[in-house]
Amino acid sequence: MSRDPRTGKSPASAASASAQPTMGSRLAAEALGTFLLVFGLIGAALFSSHLADAQNAPTAGIVPVVAALAVGLSVIMGAYAFGPISGGHFNPAVTLGLAAAGRFAWKDALPYIIAQAVGGVVASSALVLIGLFGPAGWLTSAQDGGFASNGWGKLSPGGFDMPAAIIIEVIITALFLFVILGVTHAKRGTQFGGLVIGLSLTLFLLVAVPVDNASLNPARSLATAIYGGGDALSMLWVFIVFPIVGALLAGFSYRALFDNVQKR
Repeated sequence: MSRDPRTGKSPASAASASAQPTMGSRLAAEALGTFLLVFGLIGAALFSSHLADAQNAPTAGIVPVVAALAVGLSVIMGAYAFGPISGGHFNPAVTLGLAAAGRFAWKDALPYIIAQAVGGVVASSALVLIGLFGPAGWLTSAQDGGFASNGWGKLSPGGFDMPAAIIIEVIITALFLFVILGVTHAKRGTQFGGLVIGLSLTLFLLVAVPVDNASLNPARSLATAIYGGGDALSMLWVFIVFPIVGALLAGFSYRALFDNVQKR
């Protein structure tokens, strides 16, 4: 088969390479996917909580379920809509965990993380804009309540302390990465990966929302903390550091445990 003298590649491989999404397209997909996730999750949590309060309905059991379903659906939609373009990370911890597992280039991690942060902040800003035209006092009440930010103590729905938040973020983010790495594996993966990932995230939110409002995602935590007040901002570092710790632990350990090649 003839090869291009300039690149050394065959025409077929060159055509395949040219068909790959550009970095700009990938970053746009990451920003839009993260927007979808944050807008769906935080919007559902804030608006459903207000509606339940307005109708004098109990909110303790409603909001975690609504939030978990919203984020699961958002991730499923984003995975199938934007995943074929960018890989569908929508989360800095996922990006770094995939890099640790050898599934993603380290050099591309920072642009992805910036795009994810921008998408998340734009989403929470859009919710604030909607709130400006909401019922009297809604936006002030939402911000005084932390704007669905992650936290412990007064920001924990169940009153859990900081060590609980640290432990659960490491565990659930690591488990989330194990699921992602398993269902997207080149040889052992499944075409229903997006569905499995979304459903797994629903489960993890059902477990973690009562503890610390469930981060697993530094971009999500940043997006809400900037509108959640001083307490949310002071606690933000935990929800940047420890989801990343969990993701890196999962990435490196998955590679060591399950991607070994048996020599004959």
